[in-house]
Amino acid sequence: MTRRERMTDRDLFFNYCLWAYEPTAPWQDKWRSANLLFHSFEQAGADDRMFDLVERLRETVGPSMTVWGVKWAGGKIGWEYYFYDYRRRERERSAAKVLQGMAPLVRSTVRLNENHHYFMFSLDIDDALVAGDRSVDEIHMYIGNPGSDVSSGICYAVTPTGARLENFYFFFDARRHREDILNKIACSAQIDQGAVELGEIYRPELRDCRTICLANKKRTDCIYFSGITVDQLIFFLNWLDYPRPLRSLVERNRSRLDHLLYDVGFDYRMEGDRLRIEKSGYYGIF
Repeated sequence: MTRRERMTDRDLFFNYCLWAYEPTAPWQDKWRSANLLFHSFEQAGADDRMFDLVERLRETVGPSMTVWGVKWAGGKIGWEYYFYDYRRRERERSAAKVLQGMAPLVRSTVRLNENHHYFMFSLDIDDALVAGDRSVDEIHMYIGNPGSDVSSGICYAVTPTGARLENFYFFFDARRHREDILNKIACSAQIDQGAVELGEIYRPELRDCRTICLANKKRTDCIYFSGITVDQLIFFLNWLDYPRPLRSLVERNRSRLDHLLYDVGFDYRMEGDRLRIEKSGYYGIF
């Protein structure tokens, strides 16, 4: 199924944290970022019910309020959806509401405790989920990290048997905190500064952005560049050798996508004396 959507005067401009930004160019008659998600469905041969799920979520939490991530790892495309509500325990976009809105297309065997102070949660999405071959059996729940000098969050994986710690996230202003960013990257068990230059992680082609997030995960570290231009997105997709059709769509339609800002990230660790990128992704909203 081929599907493309154009901007309207009702569209909102949010980054992958659902933080608002101003468009960088006139937006009239141009594309929504969701077209990049839809195109990834097409290239992966995804079940058409993936499109149905998008509409269910728009009806449940509102248009432009779901963040999508296209993931590239091990030569395969994957997806993750993120749902924010910074009102925490006074939230309206709760996990319970989202799971109810996804039913009966999507089944779930796990619930979040709505007394927890989470401000965001995410779900891994695939064909098996929308086809009914599996249920939601894990929710990634994000809560704040009081006491940090910068905006920070902690992620837990919640399953029917309980919660386990997953990741820590730290957000830095890309211009004001450059020294802190370098220090945070360097203070890691995942890299060897004797073998790797920090510029291989703190990419000069991407660092001119709005916000940089650094994450510590179980087996990798991760860096996210938020608020990059379409030209920087094209660099990112080519540098990490995304499937040619995904790259070509952005390159051919640059003028339809230049009003938006984008968010990208990659997980990394050392493999011998080389930096290995385990997974990467790019993000938008629908």
